[in-house]
Amino acid sequence: MPWPWPLVSWLVIKKRSRTGVFWASVFSLAYFGFYRQGCVCSIGAIQNVTLALFEQSYVIPLAVLAFFILPLVFTLFFGRTFCAGVCPFGAMQDLVAFRPQKTDPRLNAILGVIPYIYLGLAVLYAATGTDFIICRYDPFVGIFRFNATFGMFVFAGTLLISGIFIARPYCRYLCPYGVLLNWVSRVSWRHITITPTECIQCRLCEESCPYDAIDMPVTDGNPEERLVTTRKLILICLLVPFFAILGGWTGSRLHETLAGDSPKVRLAKTLADPVKSRHQPETFEITAYKSSGKPLAQVYDDARSVLRQFYFGGWILGCFIGLVFGIILAGRLLTRYRTDYTPNRGACYSCARCVDYCPVEKNGLVKMES
Repeated sequence: MPWPWPLVSWLVIKKRSRTGVFWASVFSLAYFGFYRQGCVCSIGAIQNVTLALFEQSYVIPLAVLAFFILPLVFTLFFGRTFCAGVCPFGAMQDLVAFRPQKTDPRLNAILGVIPYIYLGLAVLYAATGTDFIICRYDPFVGIFRFNATFGMFVFAGTLLISGIFIARPYCRYLCPYGVLLNWVSRVSWRHITITPTECIQCRLCEESCPYDAIDMPVTDGNPEERLVTTRKLILICLLVPFFAILGGWTGSRLHETLAGDSPKVRLAKTLADPVKSRHQPETFEITAYKSSGKPLAQVYDDARSVLRQFYFGGWILGCFIGLVFGIILAGRLLTRYRTDYTPNRGACYSCARCVDYCPVEKNGLVKMES
């Protein structure tokens, strides 16, 4: 069902209609959410694509591949219009954002690292064939299917209640697919703008975005001296690789803990401690092992192979998180001077709320109507 993406992109870029985006969100929540029960899910498709890349025997369904690629393609052309009115997870949160409050920029920066960690872990666990953790800990699909566990129901309810005051908490501080959309949206061909023409600095849009995705003008003071800028760049060039190496080392030290969820590792640990295993109920892994006739040495070899995968994967994951942390810190050190109010292309969800606050937009519509 590819048509919602171009429709919402047209509503955002061409029509600049918040009303249209709102009703598209209602439809997406009803159809993709409750009717389709949240599946196929672009967020969870990250794991299918990862497993297909690392496991030759796994064949990814075309529908899953399409739901993974299409939002990225439309984001490349039109910004995050998928988040605006197609994603049912985003729609559910967007529709309950009744009294959104501003959050501290420093807290936003810290919490903004969590989706990168979640993405890295999801890729690591899928690549090693360990688990699909996005599906396991998804807070909304259980609600769409009316079969959520009590814990997941409480988790989803907490997100929705907090979403009344902190707009889109899952999208901003958890969604791993949002990381990919953020990257692609930064280089999008076209993107929604607050004003259709020149900004008149009326400041009416300043508080309009509940997602803190509007970059304010930065014109006060003189540009930094070249020496100060040079020192900051040198510091950044030192800090970014330092955090990447430190993160990689930390991730490698955690590889045994991360591999603890692997069925092969769990089986080897259980068989290595027969006294403990006798006092515990027989697990599915133990039952399957007894019926397979596999030698005990092979079980240990399989577990060591998984541990090696997590060791190298831990290095890659840690380097990735350290690099992200270093880049975020670098962004806070550098000052970019701007003269207009502009949407932050990475963080903007293209919801079109801000356009209703722009008098240039309203005057333009009045002229068109007259």
